[in-house]
Amino acid sequence: MTTLAPAAGALRPVRRRRRIQLGSLALVPFALLMLVPLYLLVVNSLKSQQDIVGSPFGAHHITLDYLRSAATSGDYNVVSAYGVTGLLVVLVCAGMVLFGGPVAYLIARSPARRYQILKLCFLSAIFVPPGILLVPIVYVLRNLGLYGSLPGLVLVDLANSFPFAVFLFSAYIRSIPVSLDEAATIDGCSTLGTFWRVIFPLMKPAVATAVVLTALWTWNDFINPSILLGPTSSTYTVTTGIYTAIGQYLTNYTVVYPNILLTVAPVLVLFLVAQRYIVSGLMEGVGK
Repeated sequence: MTTLAPAAGALRPVRRRRRIQLGSLALVPFALLMLVPLYLLVVNSLKSQQDIVGSPFGAHHITLDYLRSAATSGDYNVVSAYGVTGLLVVLVCAGMVLFGGPVAYLIARSPARRYQILKLCFLSAIFVPPGILLVPIVYVLRNLGLYGSLPGLVLVDLANSFPFAVFLFSAYIRSIPVSLDEAATIDGCSTLGTFWRVIFPLMKPAVATAVVLTALWTWNDFINPSILLGPTSSTYTVTTGIYTAIGQYLTNYTVVYPNILLTVAPVLVLFLVAQRYIVSGLMEGVGK
């Protein structure tokens, strides 16, 4: 009795699964390495100044008193910082969708050369480091009377997020059949009506991806709020408020670590909840 050798095509899925398993095992050390800062943040948020300096990796003498004290501190109001940062995130994301969507629709649907040049301008703006633009931005905001105010910061963050949103939205709109636009036009819809009533509901994966990434970037941003709000401003975000515990000669780690943990916690929750929308939005755009 002879045994038939397995076909080469039948072995390919087995080999592919083995490669995936080996790749997953190779990523374990990198995952553990990325978890070390998170471990230090959580553990040191629950320890005294002496324990933090003497044994930063130790998990002894843990208490919630320092975290509770940081949340109710009079020098740095966490609730106020959450409110300012949340308002900033909402305004930037809403403006990005409200203005970026129609612009992306115009670029994606119009064959005119000037709109393609406009798209290249937005694309090139993505590769410009935001830090090198701070000096002219401060100059412009001072002339407009918006330096040191929340509206000025909203405009700058919106301008920074606009190129990415237009590029992502326009690429996704191109995957939607033009026949839907023609049918809406026959039914009497205007250009904006066609976009908001027909095209925009189909852009949910792309919109969710852009909103989540922009929200994470805006929440974690430190450079723009620290410079554009000004050193004398009473308005601060969750990242700039941490500076209240950092002095010239001494840093109170029992305030810094809990404040950082309170700052990072909402971002981690948002990322864990919305990561599937990010992946599905990017992969669906690539697949289309």
